[in-house]
Amino acid sequence: MIRTFVPIDAAALSVGAGRVAKAIAEAAAARGIAIDLVRNGSRGLLWLEPLVEVETPAGRVAYGPVAPADVTGLFDADFLNGGAHALSLGLTEDIPYLKRQERLTFARCGIVDPLSLEDYRAHGGWKGLEKALTLTGAEIVEQVTQSGLRGRGGAGFPTGIKWRTVLNAPADQKYVVCNADEGDSGTFADRMLMEGDPYALIEGMAIAAIAVGATLGFVYIRSEYPHAFRTFSAAIARATEAGLIGASVLGTGPAFHLEARLGAGAYICGEETSLLESLEGKRGLVRFKPPLPAIEGLFGKPTIVNNLVSLATVPVIFEKGWEHYRDFGMGRSRGTLPIQLAGNIKQGGLIERAFGITLRELIEDYGQGTASGRPFRAVQVGGPLGAYFPEALLDTPLDYEAFAAVKGMLGHGGVVVFDDQVDLAEQAKFAMEFCAEESCGKCTPCRIGSTRGAEVIDKIIADEERGNNLVLLADLCTLMLDGSLCALGGLTPYPVLSALTHFPDDFDRTAAARPARAAE
Repeated sequence: MIRTFVPIDAAALSVGAGRVAKAIAEAAAARGIAIDLVRNGSRGLLWLEPLVEVETPAGRVAYGPVAPADVTGLFDADFLNGGAHALSLGLTEDIPYLKRQERLTFARCGIVDPLSLEDYRAHGGWKGLEKALTLTGAEIVEQVTQSGLRGRGGAGFPTGIKWRTVLNAPADQKYVVCNADEGDSGTFADRMLMEGDPYALIEGMAIAAIAVGATLGFVYIRSEYPHAFRTFSAAIARATEAGLIGASVLGTGPAFHLEARLGAGAYICGEETSLLESLEGKRGLVRFKPPLPAIEGLFGKPTIVNNLVSLATVPVIFEKGWEHYRDFGMGRSRGTLPIQLAGNIKQGGLIERAFGITLRELIEDYGQGTASGRPFRAVQVGGPLGAYFPEALLDTPLDYEAFAAVKGMLGHGGVVVFDDQVDLAEQAKFAMEFCAEESCGKCTPCRIGSTRGAEVIDKIIADEERGNNLVLLADLCTLMLDGSLCALGGLTPYPVLSALTHFPDDFDRTAAARPARAAE
């Protein structure tokens, strides 16, 4: 039978992939053609979804974006054998957007049947875990440390150091917690991996558990991700039933049980201590630190808390070797970063490249400029609390230290593009309003500072004592940076100060640039 692939990823489903799959199945049946219709994950070329692929002797051939009305024409063109058609994109692996990537963490995403254990193993699955089972906990931690892997959730903290702390913490129970509460604007890497390659996360968490002596793990999934939650829960059930995790890892290792938990719908639960509170059944409030979660985490026990991409990358380090992984990247930023390109962009999607690629390459080469066709004006990197960069900073390489030097952050790798119609004063106000809405309320700088910040920006825009209010806004930002209990309040000044620094005209309604842009 001919294998035909139609994604079951949420992004593809949102533009009709389910209807396309149904149309293909019905057309094949009507023509008496036997096909093996695989509902794979997305390749991450989102502007081409639904992306239909067909397995041929030359490789997988892609067609897209496909609508249900296109299916009859595809069959007439013999697409099951790679026939020529207006929607033909040639060999999938040769599509420039995909061919120029360096996929390590997302190497299987879009290729395998997400829930097929056979597919996962056929594409290198469990090899990293098998290698880890031959090592001591200290050796596992050392290899993760040597790889240079840093947290992909935003802070960029060295993963190996966090694991070593948990390893050395004496306790009768330890936990591994995956933070999959992906709430940043323009981000979808966690969702894509859970829906397209869930066993990679399970394998990575099992390695982490073996390393530190944990026997129980939890994956905290964003409440807005029902498809991801269902897929990942099914993956846990299948892996447990097959004896890959549960009473004994791969049938020879220690016990490791894994559970998926649906989040509480609060942005603040993406902060690790608030997430732990939520997992314990409490309100999502930020904890004071110290103690660190690595010492006293879930239920007061030593706990690894890592972002999903960090944990899903671990199997690659053991399958290929830590030296192989460390060879990618620049400076202290080693390996690859899954970048999510979104906003006003022609070709949005997931791009996995080694650290060092520039914003200009992402926006101009991969994204092909703005979707509106209007001139580029700003890009926000790192979610709703990330800095806004102008065209002059587009040659900044994606590197933790390089971004810190220009007062920005990489965050979870979200890149959101804006054309020349964006109002950066309104965007700065949105950052303050967002913080006020999502604050847990535990600390005054975040709870009150964000509310006063939005009010002050309104006064600046209205030219009410503009000079005095600019000074007041700067003071508020300093207070929030230095006095907030967690990163929500502490990072809110980033978009505000970057907008003030790089786009000062937007805060002055009398500036000549404003009416000129508005009139276009």
